[in-house]
Amino acid sequence: MMQDGSNTLIVAEPSLGIKAEEVPDVILHGSVLVLIQFDVCEEIKLDQLRQIFGARKVEQPSFKHPAPGYVRYQRPPVLESIEPLVLETGEKLQGQIKYYDYGVLSVVFELPFSGDWDRLIRLGSRWVWDVDFAALASRIVKQKLERARPALVKPYDDWLSEDYFIFHVREMSGAPSAADLCNTDGARIAQIVRGEVAQLSDGERNEILQSRISYYPNDLAVIGWNAAFLYDSESGAETAIQLLEYANSQLLEFRHYDELLTEELEQVYDALDKGTGTLARWRLARAASHLHTVLLDVNELTEHADNAIKFLSDMFSARLYKLAAAKVGVPDYKDLVQEKLRTAEELYRFMVDQFNQSRAFVLELMVVIILVIELIFFFGEKVW
Repeated sequence: MMQDGSNTLIVAEPSLGIKAEEVPDVILHGSVLVLIQFDVCEEIKLDQLRQIFGARKVEQPSFKHPAPGYVRYQRPPVLESIEPLVLETGEKLQGQIKYYDYGVLSVVFELPFSGDWDRLIRLGSRWVWDVDFAALASRIVKQKLERARPALVKPYDDWLSEDYFIFHVREMSGAPSAADLCNTDGARIAQIVRGEVAQLSDGERNEILQSRISYYPNDLAVIGWNAAFLYDSESGAETAIQLLEYANSQLLEFRHYDELLTEELEQVYDALDKGTGTLARWRLARAASHLHTVLLDVNELTEHADNAIKFLSDMFSARLYKLAAAKVGVPDYKDLVQEKLRTAEELYRFMVDQFNQSRAFVLELMVVIILVIELIFFFGEKVW
């Protein structure tokens, strides 16, 4: 067995009288997408933004079957094309920005790809670990938001960000089925999803491949916490890409709510530590009122983000989203937010009770004082 300079594997067994057979490398065709998302404000007025940019809505995704099930945005994000991004290596990426009404911007860079498995593995590892796409996208977003500022509600000074990589293989030599692909190249897929050049252990590979889902025999999605591998047609992968993008935007929102509630709870604890006297309890009224306002805002924003997409009878899309959300960590942060909301509600009730006790004490004290004054006047008149 030997290999020539054209990357073609030549298998020959002269001693058995078998002719040399050329086994070409598997060639992949598709694209690599980088999603960089920023939480920039509390809300974006999409209608106003569309007038400013003259941008268009994101089209509803196509689906694998003609059933009447859809994934519909309640308020479709606004899409704007941006100038291509050229990396130091000379790679030219096409780009676009999606503006979501709940204050998230999603920058999408895409590079067409054609090559073998090794090239895709090296490209994925280099992009995941060596290229600071967040910094590159941040500069673009800051320029765009200068024009978009009138459409932003309560913009933030500091932005949370999330990045995610999607390796979409549209065509492959031999057109293998999803099952065959996992059996023959599962180790390579696992490397791509983890962004690793080195071979992974059997246990790690199996753990990664457990997070796979298919609708037809010839499509495959393997979802990881930082990247995903898709083997599907361009139209077939469109839904998966949008759901992965949405899941990451939800993660970003729940991270924001988690930080917001953490900060608010720390302020409440500080207020409670300042004392438990009557005057201190009266000061808790203002803190309780502010905390209640934050609770209402977070509940409203959480429901808004959670219901931005509606799944209507398309069970495969719903399962795909559930898998994607679980892998990127949406349920974990959502549970943290819900737990802190419950804590905040208990603290609010406690502070209100403390305030009511203080108010009752003051009212009782005033009644006693009035009664004492009346008694003084009553007995004073008798003395005189």
